[in-house]
Formats: sequence, structure tokens, C-alpha cells
Amino acid sequence: MKAQQFVVIGLGRFGAGLALELMAMGYEVLGIDHNEERVEEMTDKLTHAVMADATDEGVMRSLGVRNLDCGIVAIGDNMERSILTAILLKELGVKMVVAKAISILHGRALEKLGVDRVIFPERDMGVRVAHQLVTPHLVDYIELSKEYKIVELTVPSCMDGKSLAEINPRAKYGCSIIALNRAGGVIVAPTAHDYLYAGDIMVVIGSNESIDRFEEDAMNSGETEA
Repeated sequence: MKAQQFVVIGLGRFGAGLALELMAMGYEVLGIDHNEERVEEMTDKLTHAVMADATDEGVMRSLGVRNLDCGIVAIGDNMERSILTAILLKELGVKMVVAKAISILHGRALEKLGVDRVIFPERDMGVRVAHQLVTPHLVDYIELSKEYKIVELTVPSCMDGKSLAEINPRAKYGCSIIALNRAGGVIVAPTAHDYLYAGDIMVVIGSNESIDRFEEDAMNSGETEA
């Protein structure tokens, strides 16, 4: 079930941005930070914004944090405070705990504590930017494992007006187009009879090797036609 109520602990650049995006998506967000200026800045932008010590169990209980669906530890300047807050959220029984890690060691510690998801914002953004720089059609990139990934690619002009049956990425490359995003809406699990149009966003899943071959062939075909 999709989470409806979030608590974001740490309202720095990453935490504030995440909290505001969740609000824009229609969710309720409680923001907590020990910095008064940050809290004041977010007071009118979040459901609630509170200046508090997130490592104080009594305070966190009084705020009703344990009743929320997801707790996000976005503390980026104090590893000890981050870890203690994550421990407390787990002990309070928050359904899902997500935490930002500022180093590999920090991430390992959070994982050993049972945090449901560890985020490395700087590293993950670096990976995305690197792939976008070398792949002009790449919109976004998600690594599922060391061998598999999901990418969002802009449909190049060489594929404009072609059906999935003509392109046949599964047979030719070993990857699959699992969704198409276009101005008229999103097509989930498109069939062989669906057509691609330049500017559409295609969501592709497969092994790193298969998707790399698909991307390379698409770019080379576009250059040949140009």
C-alpha cells in the first residue's frame, strides 16, 4: 500500500527538496530539524514543521511519529545523529525507514541496523549524470543490480512511426520496452502493435549489455539517417 504520511528528519537541501516534492504529490509531511531557521522556512510549506531533537524518544513519541507510514532520515552533517535517529524510528515501529548516507561506511551501518532503503544522493546523481553525458537519449537511469537496469530513453527520429514489432528489442537485443510515456498519457506494457513516435519516452528493462547494445544501435541508426 502506498505510503500516505511521511516524516522527514533533517530539512537541509536534500531533506527540504524531498519533503516539498512529497507535498506537491499530495502527501502529508511532518518535517523535523534541530535548526530553528530551517524549520521556520518550511513552516508554511509542509503539513507540520517542528524544531526538535530527533534522537529524543519522548519527543518523537509525542509527535506521533510511530503512526506515520514512512520515516526519512535526511541528516547529512552528523553521522552519529543519523544512525541514532534511524535506530529510534525502527524501535518506534515506523513501517518503512529510509535514510540518506554520506559515505559507504555510513550506508553499511544503516543497512546493518535494518533500514529499509539507503540512499546515496551524491553518488546516485553522479551515476545518472555520467550516463546522460555519454547517452544523449537517456532521460533517467535506475540500477536494479550489477547486471540489470531500467532506463528511460527518448525515442530517436530513426524509430519514429515504427511499431514495437518492427523494432522487436526483445528478440534483437534481449531487452524489453515496458512502458511508453507521451503527451497523451502513459502506455503500460505496450503490445507489438503499439507505435513509437519521436519525443516519446520509452522505459526499457534488461541486462546492462542488452540495453547498451540497444542504445548504441539506436544512436548509430540516427546518425546514419542524418
